[in-house]
Amino acid sequence: MTTLSIVIPALNEEAGIADIARRVLGVRAALADAGVDGLELIVVDDGSTDGTAGVAAAIDGVTVISHPRNRGYGAAIKTGFRHARGDLLAFLDADGTYPPEAFPDLCRALEAEAADVVVGSRMVLAESGMPRARRIGNTLFVSLINLIGPDRITDSASGQRVLRRAALDRLYPLPDGLNFTPVMTTRAVHENLRMVERPIRYEERVGRSKLSVVHDGRRFLTTIVWTALGYNPARVLGLAGLAALAVAGVLGAGLVALRAAGVSTLGPWGVLGAFGTLVGGVAGVSILNLGITFNYLVSLFHREPVRQGLFGRPVWPELDRAFGWLGLAAMAAGAAAAAAALYLGMHGWDITRTWLWLLGGALGVLVGLQLAISWVLMRVLEDLSVRDARAQADFEGQGD
Repeated sequence: MTTLSIVIPALNEEAGIADIARRVLGVRAALADAGVDGLELIVVDDGSTDGTAGVAAAIDGVTVISHPRNRGYGAAIKTGFRHARGDLLAFLDADGTYPPEAFPDLCRALEAEAADVVVGSRMVLAESGMPRARRIGNTLFVSLINLIGPDRITDSASGQRVLRRAALDRLYPLPDGLNFTPVMTTRAVHENLRMVERPIRYEERVGRSKLSVVHDGRRFLTTIVWTALGYNPARVLGLAGLAALAVAGVLGAGLVALRAAGVSTLGPWGVLGAFGTLVGGVAGVSILNLGITFNYLVSLFHREPVRQGLFGRPVWPELDRAFGWLGLAAMAAGAAAAAAALYLGMHGWDITRTWLWLLGGALGVLVGLQLAISWVLMRVLEDLSVRDARAQADFEGQGD
């Protein structure tokens, strides 16, 4: 027998909780047609100061769990999950924005797609009651998750989902606040859980929204980035490093063009361009190396090989193994440029003619040194990541 446990977190939802609860209970027959035999409805009263708990408890078929104080949207859902009996878990908001009638379709998708999580997407249908500011924010968060993660999604913060209980082992820990859903999405993507989406119709809520566009938007952004950093730092930091290198490349090309045109004296903007080239080049390589190094540390923590990389798939050791000879080559080129500047200076050239050689030499030496140091560090981390497997092979006598 398959049972679906639906959790409704509720905070001061006295006006709308009865309607949404009855609508949930009303899909029992449709769920049976979808292969779900049992339905459990849990309302978690998250420290309400109105009559939410009493209204919900008066409805036959509703189990009410109360927090003595407000603990947060995510905390309420997790409390519901802990008390749920079903092997399929679900949740939706108490404000009437999400359609309980969509649960049978979401459950069908869970089985048909062999999915771990099914998300009701508010962003697919052309008609939606989602406020414009929230729709824009959700688009930005989805774009960020798609940029730093390996999969493609359309709705990062939907509050209507169905998931298998077994998926919780890989989704937890999850936050207690309103950022529960975007963090769940980010973790599901990076844990390689199979997550599919189905379109749902989103309506205007009953009562006043508890979501702050600015405060909660900032929290969504930071938690998405920090969650992704815990799985694939090379993707996040690598993209930032490549952006810095691109800026340095553009500025450096401009300086070369100026020097080729016979400009020997730099004005304020030219000096700023030289500064940006040097800082952007060194910072870009450092941030990129930091991301790759962190990926090795993440692999050590999870006790498994490096799973992901800068472009959404493992690119190491092919890329970082090249850092050794690339670093030596860059340092050699930088030293040669500095030696050339010294030679030219000793033969009559003044600083207005040798500044580009000195800038290029300093950049080459610093970037090369950073690459060489990172190569050594990554080889040590790589050895640590396979040490247990090698020791086990020695104990078992593999290869004899």
